[in-house]
Amino acid sequence: CSLCFCFFTTNNSGGLFPTGSHEYEVFRFALAQHQDVPKLVPQVDMVDTGSSFAMTYAFCSQFSKGVYAIMGLYDRRTVNMLMSFCASLHVCFVTPSFPVQTNNQFVLQLRPQLQEPLMALLDHFYWTRFVYMYSSDSGLSVLQRILDTAAERSWQVTSVNLDTLTESAFVKLLSDMDYKKDYQIIINCELDRLNSILNLIATQRRNLKNYHYILANLGFMDLNITEFQKLAPNVTGFQLVNRSDPAVERINQDWLDFDSKDLKLYTGALTYDGVSVMATAFQNLRRQRIDISRRGNAGECLANPPAPWGQGIDIQRALQQVRLEGLTGHVQFDERGHRTNYTLTVMELSHTGPRKIGYWNEKRGYVNTAVYRPTLEEFYGLQNRTYIVTTILEAPYMMLKKNHEQFVGNDKYEGYCAELASEIAKHVGFTYRLELVGDGKYGARDPDTKMWNGMVGELVYGQADMAVAPLTITLVREQVIDFTKPFMSLGISIMIKKPTKSKPGVFSFLDPLAYEIWMCIVFAYIGVSVVLFLVSRRGEKETPEHTNDFGIFNSLWFSLGAFMQQGCDISPRSLSGRIVGGVWWFFTLIIISSYTANLAAFLTVERMVSPIESAEDLAKQTEIAYGTLDGGSTKEFFRRSKIAVFEKMWSYMRSADPSVFVKSTNEGVMRVRKSKGKYAYLLESSMNEYIEQRKPCDTMKVGGNLDSKGYGVATPKGSPLRIPVNLAVLKLNEQAVLDKLKNKWWYDKGECGHKDSGRKDKTSALSLSNVAGVFYILIGGLGLAMLVALVEFCYKSRIESRRMKVSPVQSTSLGGMAGGGASGLGGENGRVVAHDFPKAGAQGLPCMSKAAGLGLSSKGM
Repeated sequence: CSLCFCFFTTNNSGGLFPTGSHEYEVFRFALAQHQDVPKLVPQVDMVDTGSSFAMTYAFCSQFSKGVYAIMGLYDRRTVNMLMSFCASLHVCFVTPSFPVQTNNQFVLQLRPQLQEPLMALLDHFYWTRFVYMYSSDSGLSVLQRILDTAAERSWQVTSVNLDTLTESAFVKLLSDMDYKKDYQIIINCELDRLNSILNLIATQRRNLKNYHYILANLGFMDLNITEFQKLAPNVTGFQLVNRSDPAVERINQDWLDFDSKDLKLYTGALTYDGVSVMATAFQNLRRQRIDISRRGNAGECLANPPAPWGQGIDIQRALQQVRLEGLTGHVQFDERGHRTNYTLTVMELSHTGPRKIGYWNEKRGYVNTAVYRPTLEEFYGLQNRTYIVTTILEAPYMMLKKNHEQFVGNDKYEGYCAELASEIAKHVGFTYRLELVGDGKYGARDPDTKMWNGMVGELVYGQADMAVAPLTITLVREQVIDFTKPFMSLGISIMIKKPTKSKPGVFSFLDPLAYEIWMCIVFAYIGVSVVLFLVSRRGEKETPEHTNDFGIFNSLWFSLGAFMQQGCDISPRSLSGRIVGGVWWFFTLIIISSYTANLAAFLTVERMVSPIESAEDLAKQTEIAYGTLDGGSTKEFFRRSKIAVFEKMWSYMRSADPSVFVKSTNEGVMRVRKSKGKYAYLLESSMNEYIEQRKPCDTMKVGGNLDSKGYGVATPKGSPLRIPVNLAVLKLNEQAVLDKLKNKWWYDKGECGHKDSGRKDKTSALSLSNVAGVFYILIGGLGLAMLVALVEFCYKSRIESRRMKVSPVQSTSLGGMAGGGASGLGGENGRVVAHDFPKAGAQGLPCMSKAAGLGLSSKGM
């Protein structure tokens, strides 16, 4: 490599360029374009940059001729010496070479630095594990920035110095990257070497779909990568020159008149802008009437101490203050001589060629502007190939048919997503092949390797063209792949084991009213009876025809008859007694009506008492364990949530021992079924509803959804399928096809009845267990009555025997005869009418009248 200089003086100018270099030709062309600048006469020399002696002699020789600025290309082996001369002698050096980290104000670097744009791109793609290939000339400063950031963020960076690799060593390096799955690569070197590296990769590889390359170079559109492009790699890079700019097109047309070769290399554009900067600065100095002419000799260059040029500060200030719009965009320098306020276009390599996906500038950072609009060629190309659709076995979304061995291809599968993929392909018009994801995962970033796995990984690394599965749309996934609008909305829900139905107890007929109400009714019954007894003693007038019948027992009997809605053969005659009776009847009307209204529901419905009704119930208890799928979006929801309840739940799940996380949904469901109600599983509501409809029908969803999200069809970034598939999903939703599919696979094929079957208004017949308590009370009442009757009979027999002075057996015999006669001759309520007895019988059985008299305690006597 040779050092290239061009020296400008008021009388003559000089330059040092490699023989036949593109930059020298551009230098000559730029001088011709600036003929309006007087006294700008170039003088060009050649020098070997590898020789320090040659460099020193060339610099001092030109300095002694009275230069006011130097322009050239430097070499890394002598760049420090060159900058030392410039700083000591106050000679400005303007260069289009690779930028170096220096605060030397006399060195103006035309080429923008790539550290910040590259770091912004790494953040955008979320790269944390990659290989950085570089050349010693241009890549060391970028490497230092990457290593500093890697230490702060725990990145895994493998650095490779391309200058130390032979071709065979590079081929071995490619094999090692394949083995280690190092699919993310940055290459930082000059255009010639970059072209040769990419062509070498193309000869060694047949498929680069898994790889993503970032080319740390400013001439993305200057690359010659025809063969490399055929391998369909994912390539991102930077473009400095805006070829669509009319000014650039005009200069390029003038260049074609000057030289037959295309002005396409960005280094040539930098050289042109360098001449423009120096010409502009020279014109500004002339307008300001600043004299920069001088004479010198070689001794001045090597003097100790060196004698700096007095006007060098004026030249440096004039160059630094230049502002212009050049071929490389806005040209401006900061106080350290670095380019500032520049914009880089971010490009990617598609199957049709390079295209713009965004831009970077210092003010806004990286801005993604990719709006994909498929061309007619791309759109009709959808019909000319078979796309790979990755999916996962998850009922009812994707399932193997029972006799799937008899089928081939897509016919082996059935389910919601199988039919959804078919409908999408029908609307878009392409053919596809369903393939199950290799690792059986949905897709997450590995915390160690930082690589994506599952279906997301297959899309990111080019192993599939589309994913049709219950894949949740999340932020981290959306940053690496594209999603359509959701084809199903859902949220996190709680699955528990269905509680056993509580059968009615023996005394379940008491359930319609609370026990507190029953106690109040008892006290009200006693209170009303007592009040009725009191007011009857005061208010009931006794006459020969009417006596006060409301003793305490009759009052209790009246109140009980009214409560049972059976009535009684006595009733109050006073106003106060009737008021008591009326309010009691009203009270019993309302109570009995309310009891009857609730009785049917409590006796005919077998209720299930759920121990958990919401997430709050889970969070505030410790008896029932709960967990999620390990590595899914549900786990991420709890890990990132800032809501107090969910933070508390995440704290429990994270520290629970044994672990509450499961490896698959089936494992979570089985754990719910086998834990006897001691484990709750948190999963998407759609899957929860499906499992609830499957035998043995022992799980249930409780509470509402904890969040809201959706499943979407996924495609790689920038895929031509994204927009057509998205439109197809929207159309299927508007045509209610998606709702029909869900009803078909969730409820029509359900094994536990339709979701609304439990809501239908139908009753079931009462069983003996529903009313057993009533029979127990009846039997108990009859038994109690018999027992009381026996006690009364014995008691009255004893009393009668004492009165008649006979033995109890004789008294019982006589009493039985008397009782039988009374019963046979008397009427109801124990009444005996005297004139019904024959006189002869009465005279012949004197004890009969006494025995009968004992039974005449009723109101009839």
